[in-house]
Amino acid sequence: MKRIKDLIADNFNGVIYISKNGEPIFNKAYGYADLPNKRPNNTNTIFEVASGSKAFVATGIMKLIESGKLSLESNIGKLLDFDLGQIPPQITVRQLLSHTSGIPDYFDESVMEDMSELWAAFPCYLMRNPKDMLPTFIGKPMMYNPGEKFQYNNAGYTLLAMIIEGITGIEFSKYLNELIFKPCGMESTGYYELDRLPANCATAYIYDEERGEYFSNIYSTNAKSDGAGGVYTTTRDIASFWKHLFAGDIVNSETVKTMVTAQAADEDGDGVYGFGFWLDGDTPYIQGMDPGVSFMSRRNTSGVLTILMSNFCDDVWEINENIEDLFDEA
Repeated sequence: MKRIKDLIADNFNGVIYISKNGEPIFNKAYGYADLPNKRPNNTNTIFEVASGSKAFVATGIMKLIESGKLSLESNIGKLLDFDLGQIPPQITVRQLLSHTSGIPDYFDESVMEDMSELWAAFPCYLMRNPKDMLPTFIGKPMMYNPGEKFQYNNAGYTLLAMIIEGITGIEFSKYLNELIFKPCGMESTGYYELDRLPANCATAYIYDEERGEYFSNIYSTNAKSDGAGGVYTTTRDIASFWKHLFAGDIVNSETVKTMVTAQAADEDGDGVYGFGFWLDGDTPYIQGMDPGVSFMSRRNTSGVLTILMSNFCDDVWEINENIEDLFDEA
């Protein structure tokens, strides 16, 4: 039988953590957090997890629903205090959470290959809160009628972050810090600014095919999260989030069940989504990819939790699939 370490390529850069029934069975770092200075990644290195962050925003919204501050059927026109342009005000919170709203997206992955294309018109270094991102999508036409289909949408989670701020009166990042990060002991987790990163944080690298070298992603993504991504965290902290979420420590167990129940799917049924979580049958997972960033974490019904983070945008999905196959064979 193959061993876990045999499934990981020699040139992998990042950290891989695996536990079974809460007990760590594999935790190893690979490659460099700082490539020019040859500073290696370690098992406590902080990585950005891109759209894996949507699970935190969704959890924050669901907590407000539990508290009676809004509902899944609340209309965004009553929750947001600015001109929505061509976006129908009757779109619901449910539709934003499940990527079925049809609102225009600032990074439409079906037509754009590289997020850096966006910053030609909207300088990334100015993007430091959700409202800063509004000009990137608010004037565009709807992509389809609300509720018509599932299409992954980053701007929807930007609006959810703004809804959190409107209801709580504080920055959504501070709200999530108090609701999730602090109670879960996620001491290395936060929505950090790209030009003000904490110690032991990995630089994200992109490979330049033409020049045959790596460069950092500092000009390829927004300076601070808009709600669609942007959390920096560690494998230990992500493991703590899974533990506390499914123990009912953040939101109640019925809410968690709703979040990891299929709410929408793409036309071929390959992509199934709950609220903030993707689903593979009964297995929930969170994932993210940005320039220089790749992240995958899933918790299967056998109690196996996998967390893979890379700061070189390595293929964590293939490695995770190989690990899953290994446990299926056991």
